[in-house]
Amino acid sequence: MNFGEYMAAISAVKLLAPEEERQLWQACKAGDRKARQRLIEAYQPLVCREASPWRSRPDIMDAVQEGTVGLIEAVETYRPERGVAFSLYGMHRIRGRILDFLRKEGGADTPCLEALPMEDGGAVNLKECLADRSALTVPEQVENAVFSERLHSALDRLPGKEKAVLEGMYLGTADAKDMADSLSVSLAHVYHLRDKGIRRVRGMLARFKSSWT
Repeated sequence: MNFGEYMAAISAVKLLAPEEERQLWQACKAGDRKARQRLIEAYQPLVCREASPWRSRPDIMDAVQEGTVGLIEAVETYRPERGVAFSLYGMHRIRGRILDFLRKEGGADTPCLEALPMEDGGAVNLKECLADRSALTVPEQVENAVFSERLHSALDRLPGKEKAVLEGMYLGTADAKDMADSLSVSLAHVYHLRDKGIRRVRGMLARFKSSWT
C-alpha cells in the first residue's frame, strides 16, 4: 500500500459517537481486546495527519507504521478519567514515534517548519507547535496540543491552493518555485496565495491566540 491508498482507506474511517467512545474506553480499560482494536482503528486518522508532512518521502509508510505504534502506546496508557481528549493526548505519542524514526533515518529536520507571522509582530511557530513536547509538564502539553489542534484546523479550512502552498512551504520541503510548478501557476501567484492563506490563518487564530496567551 502506498500513502495515497492509505489516505483513501483512512477517509472511510467513521468518527466515534461520544457515547460509543465512552463505552469503548470503559471496555478497553477492562481488558476488552476488541474495544481496544476498535479505538486504534477509529483514531488511525491521527497517524495519517501527523505523517502527512513527510508524504513525499520514500519511507513514508514506515513512518506511518511507527506512528501506529505510538497510537497503540497512547491507547494503552490513556486515562479517560483525567478529562483530556484522546486526540490531544495521542498526537504526542504518534508524533514522537514518527520524529524518532525520521531522525534515525536522517530526515526529521527536512521539513522547513518555519514561523507563520502574526499581526502583532509575533509568530505562530510551527516547529514548536508540531514538535514532540514530551519534556513539558502535563498542563503545558495539553495547552500546546490544543493550540496545535487549532492550527491544524485553521489550515484544513483554507481553500485548496492556499492550503497546498502553506503546507508545502511551511510544513514540507517545497519552496515557492516548487509550488508554482506543482500548481501550474506563476511565482507571483504562489506568493499571493501564501499571503492570502496567512491572513486567513491569522484571522482564525486571533481570538484563540489572545485568550491562550
